[in-house]
This record gives sequence, C-alpha cells and structure tokens, in this order.
Amino acid sequence: MGRVEGVIGNPTLTVPLTRMVDPGLREGMVEYVTGHVLRYHLGLDRHILNREGIWDPVAPPLARERRVGILGLGALGAACAEALARLKFRIWGWSRSQRDLPGVNCHCGEEGLEKVLRQAEILVLLLPQTAATENLLDRDRLALLPRGACIVNPARGTLIDDAALIAALDAGHIAHATLDVFRTEPLPKDHPFWAHPRVTVTPHIAAETRHDTAAAVIAENIRRGEAGEPFLHLADRQAGY
Repeated sequence: MGRVEGVIGNPTLTVPLTRMVDPGLREGMVEYVTGHVLRYHLGLDRHILNREGIWDPVAPPLARERRVGILGLGALGAACAEALARLKFRIWGWSRSQRDLPGVNCHCGEEGLEKVLRQAEILVLLLPQTAATENLLDRDRLALLPRGACIVNPARGTLIDDAALIAALDAGHIAHATLDVFRTEPLPKDHPFWAHPRVTVTPHIAAETRHDTAAAVIAENIRRGEAGEPFLHLADRQAGY
C-alpha cells in the first residue's frame, strides 16, 4: 500500500481511491504518541540519563496542568487527542476545517493555528502531506511555541523545515524533538538529526499497518463495491488526501 499523496494526483486513475483507515494502525499511533507525550510530561529522560547520582526530586505537574497541541484531527489525530484528554491533559487541536471533539479545544484557520502553537508545551504533528502542509513548521511558526516546548512528529517528514528545527533546538527555544518520519528514508547516516543531543530518531515505527485489521477494511470495501454501496474512507482528491 502506498501513501495516498503518491497517487491521488495521477489523472489516469479514475477509479475511486480509498484511504487505509486501519484500527490496528490507529491503536499503534495512539500508543506511540501517548508514550512520548508522557515521556516529555514526566521528564523521564532526566532520570534515565542521570548517571552522576544527582538527587533532583522535582515532581512534574499533573496532566491537567499541561497543554498539548495536536495539529491534524483526522482519524489518527482525533484518536490521539481523545486518549490524551482521558488522561486529563489540556488538549488544543487544529485542523483544516472546524472539528468538535470531546475534551479538545478545537481550532481551524491561520488564526487558530497560531493560537494552538502559542499554547502547546508539547506539540504532536498528525497532518497529511500536501502542498499546504509542507514546511508548516517553519522558523516563524516554531518561534510561536512556548520556550522549552517539545515536538513529536509521527506523521510526515515534510511538515517541518529541518534547518529551522535544528536552529530552534540549538537556541534552546525547542527543548527536544522526537521524529519518526523524514524527507528521505532511511534517514541518511550523515544527517545532523542522528547526532543532535536534543533529537530522538525512531525508524518510522509509530504506526504500522496490521495485516489482520487492514485486511478486514479492504474486504469490506470490496464487498461494498460489488454491492454498489458507498466506499469507506474515500480520498478527497481536492484536498489531496
């Protein structure tokens, strides 16, 4: 299965295009995002990397005192937002069109994006790759984040301007970034992300398509096609995903 952005612009493909919305993939993404948000929230790296015997009993705030921003409130973003909201994190979400999710302060549009970025102590990126989202997090938007913010990107490598992110990390404005996706994969061995002390690289493992759950989705769409029923998860050619 290829990424939808790789085929949706092909004018020779006139058949309906459906996205793979896989329950297993969604569950995996929720687990990855929740794990890394909790890692940042609890300050686990400070304890895991403490090899000098420094006794530093500083308790983290409660989840209800921590603001988490989520860019992208589609199937994956909404699932992650709802899971984190159940843990009582204060969730600020942004999407292309207005959404309404329980426990999530939802926004859309350029003004809404600025509001979410200004609030996000931890920012999670779950947007598709389109012309409108390329380099969405550039130098100016990274500067909107609170000083010391952390970023988790398990969506698309093109969402962040790599050079701008490294500059923000070097300046200490961004405390840390966990990156699971990159412009070139595998990430080249000479890429500065590998050696940067404020970057965690994971090898595109945030969410894998599970054969059993994905097969059930494909089988259902085949059944629908044969029965003349509407397909599930149709791609929006206009939006690009």
